[in-house]
Amino acid sequence: MDRNSAEQILQQLHAAMPEEGLFSEKSWRQSPEPFFISQEFKKSLEQLGHRLHQFNKACDLLYRLSVEGRQPSWIAKLLDQGKPEELIRMARAKVFQGETARVIRPDLLMTEEGLKICELDQIPGGIGLTAWLQEIYSGFGAEVLGGAHGMLEGFCSIIPGGDIIVSEEASMYRPEMKYLVRRLHEQFPEKKWRLLSEQHQEKWASQVYRFFELFDLPNISCAPDLFVRALEKEISITPPLKPQLEEKLWFALFWMKPLQDFWIRELSQRGWEQLKKVIPYTWILNPSPLPPHAVYPRLEVQSWEEVVQFSQKERDLVIKISGFDERAWGSRSVVVGSDSSKQEWGEALAKALGEFSEHPHLLQIFHHSLIHEHPYFNDTQEVVMMKGRMRLTPYYFVANEKTELSGALATICPADKKLLHGMSDAILVPLATL
Repeated sequence: MDRNSAEQILQQLHAAMPEEGLFSEKSWRQSPEPFFISQEFKKSLEQLGHRLHQFNKACDLLYRLSVEGRQPSWIAKLLDQGKPEELIRMARAKVFQGETARVIRPDLLMTEEGLKICELDQIPGGIGLTAWLQEIYSGFGAEVLGGAHGMLEGFCSIIPGGDIIVSEEASMYRPEMKYLVRRLHEQFPEKKWRLLSEQHQEKWASQVYRFFELFDLPNISCAPDLFVRALEKEISITPPLKPQLEEKLWFALFWMKPLQDFWIRELSQRGWEQLKKVIPYTWILNPSPLPPHAVYPRLEVQSWEEVVQFSQKERDLVIKISGFDERAWGSRSVVVGSDSSKQEWGEALAKALGEFSEHPHLLQIFHHSLIHEHPYFNDTQEVVMMKGRMRLTPYYFVANEKTELSGALATICPADKKLLHGMSDAILVPLATL
């Protein structure tokens, strides 16, 4: 790319930025081009969306069967740990039976073994940002995933007009949601959306998009009225009021041998085998001792104390909280074993085990993202190359049981970063096909 073309692209990127920005007090590195993938890779991403929707539905069913006594009762008990009784009753209400998230966003790593899912986010940020990037890079002539308006069309398919509630805890994302609402009105002028705060007390639209975490309910003043309306079927809320579906524990349950027949029955043999390739092996950090003859699968140890003694090479593992806590998003609770001293590792394990009854934690295999090179504009507005590790976040919208890949974001972080999240020195671009 010649210098004049690069300068024109940078000028267009700056000129198109909404006045209020897209993230509160956050910035990222701009790039003259999207991240390119093959048509074959795009097809694999599209197929993954269907698999993940089926997985969500199977999780919802397994929890319900456990509550009803048709699957082991410990499953529901585990998923309900640390949650208030009122919310548990809400989550089990028959009026919400069968409902799962209408937006699915996996955090994906490209590794030597193929794609791996770090997390399955059902209240994802980045919807407005990805919509903006789609439009901008489509204007540059790129074949962006979802096209120029894929995110707008996807969001409209699940909320064809309605209310979007953004909590104070999620206020960093308010600018991008404000941009999303403005573009929705411009793209679909016959429909109406409102961007609301947690203090809203007036009449609700029939469709509500919940952009707040359920652990934050004490700070959501509109929640009691919202929940009453939902129980009376006056309104429909997505994601559904089911905190059990937002737990990372599901990855550990997926790998449990006693539940294998259930997963195969609900996902199909092929679907189960495909998800085994992308879901990292995961253990629940339960402090209860094992019987003398038992070991933790793959770790091949009999106690967590033995895991503390692992060498740095053996500690290619990560600890993270499962959910229903402010530490459960943004890598706040994540500890990478190979990046910690033995003392730090032991302290992290002990803390996680000590919180089991209220805040279960997971131990998971840590998969390393491949190194990629991508151009970006440096501080002097020159195009230079960055060697970085990448997180891919495709956005799937589920309408009428059909899962649509409506767009995807690449976050390319400097190669020395272990945890791949949005940061000021990361490149953010949409995915596009060659």
